[in-house]
Order: sequence, then C-alpha cells, then structure tokens
Amino acid sequence: MNSMQTIKVSLLSTWTSNPKPRKRTIRRRSFLGTSLAVGGVVLILLAMAQSAVAQNLVRFSGGVGVIPTGSGNTTVRGVAAAGQIWVIRDLAADVKEDGSIRLDGRGLLLASGNAVGSNANASVIATLFCANDGNVQHNSNPAGVPLEVTGDFRIDDTLSPAPPNPCTSPVLLIRNAASGGWFAAGIPK
Repeated sequence: MNSMQTIKVSLLSTWTSNPKPRKRTIRRRSFLGTSLAVGGVVLILLAMAQSAVAQNLVRFSGGVGVIPTGSGNTTVRGVAAAGQIWVIRDLAADVKEDGSIRLDGRGLLLASGNAVGSNANASVIATLFCANDGNVQHNSNPAGVPLEVTGDFRIDDTLSPAPPNPCTSPVLLIRNAASGGWFAAGIPK
C-alpha cells in the first residue's frame, strides 16, 4: 500500500469507530428532553390544583347575625342563641373533606344593649352540623379565637370530629367559646 492509501484507511477507520453526533441532533435531543420535563411539571401542578379543589366538602359565603327572642325558636340544631343581638358584616368559610376549616369573619359585633358596637371581649369557635350524621357537633378548637376590636376574626383549624362526606344540609354556626351560644350562621354556597 502506498502512503496515500494508508492515510485514507487510517482516517476512515477513525471516523467510523468514533462517530460523534452532529450538533443538530444534540440540539433536538436537548429540546425534546427539556420539553418533556416542563410538560411533566405542568401536568403535576394541574393534578395538584384539581386535587385541592376536589377536597372541598362545603363552602359558606355571607352570614346572618342572631336576634334572640327569648323563646326556643332561635335554637339551631340544639344550640341556644346568644343573649343579645349580634350582627356580622361578612363571612367566608371553606371546609375540606379532612375536616380542615378556613373561616374569615368581618364585623361580628353587638347590635344592642349598653355595649352596642363592641366585640364584648368574646372569643369564637366554629361548629359545623351535617344532617346525615345526626347533627353531631364538628367543632374548631374549644379555646376559640378572640374577636378583634372591629369584630374581625380568622379560624384556621381542623374540626373535631371530622365531618362525614358528603355533608348534607350543612349548618355553620359561629359560637361564643365561653357559653356556647351562637352569634352568627354561615350561608351555604
């Protein structure tokens, strides 16, 4: 073999034994891998969002204050009304299937008596009733949360015992942590 043929054979054997992918192929593989990874993350986030939405058991939007009349007709699911008239400006609550509750109340204040317009230094709890479990009281922490001077409050807790799923004919009462009387009720959404 002459020297020219030896060089050709040597170059040919090196080129075929160590093939390098072209840059275009590398870019396509890199783009494909990135696209698959981003798509997977998006699908996981969507599944988590749907799962969070699916966990809602009952929702309440708005509320009504109590107007005690001195008779038994203001008792709700066995719970007596508070001793005075109370008003509530706004209420929003979400109860999840696991019993967790997130409740925001605004303007829960006395609407009569010498302390009218005050929070009466009260602390409140939330109680959920479901008709399909015999109206068992599903309560937030019995220590309650204190009302702000403006009557605003937030309950971020877990009801005990956990409510049934489904919860039929739900009733949500905002109650005095000390006496147990109800101040306001949520409006089911």
